[in-house]
Amino acid sequence: MRVLILAATLPELVWATDHEQLAVGIGPVEAGIATATHLANDPPDAILHVGIAGARRASALEIGDVVIGTESRYSDLLAAVPTLITTCVPDPELLARVAALLPNARQLPIATTARIGGSRDCEVEALEGFAVLRAAAEAGVPCVELRAISNMVEEADRANWDLPAGLQAVADAGRVVVSGL
Repeated sequence: MRVLILAATLPELVWATDHEQLAVGIGPVEAGIATATHLANDPPDAILHVGIAGARRASALEIGDVVIGTESRYSDLLAAVPTLITTCVPDPELLARVAALLPNARQLPIATTARIGGSRDCEVEALEGFAVLRAAAEAGVPCVELRAISNMVEEADRANWDLPAGLQAVADAGRVVVSGL
């Protein structure tokens, strides 16, 4: 199986140097464009979208915990327009395979939002998931989102985030998944 490992930034991909990878940029617009462009030119068999994320303190998640996205909710589209797609789900078979490889990972919805604390209904927030899952779905490529917690969303001061712990946790989980797929 040819798996594309995709993340927003190169630091989230340093562990995957022996694998096909793509840094798509920060935020849903850049991620959506880069993902769709890549898939139009060279679609893989599956996408493992990895990265760091924030968690709400009330979630009981801790720095370094790994989360597998059961869906991605685009929280920045809060307008009451019923025709807008604001939720994407991962490929069920790929989700089940990743969950089996990471039995200690939490399986939760992950919000995509450009504002820290911008989601109303998710315990986990990141910046790109919805765009990547949506582009993959449109291209017919199975995709799943895998995140590691690096901060609490209530902590706006990025100097207090533990990026090294989040990056290490996503690298460790990513290695397990890629070797198992």
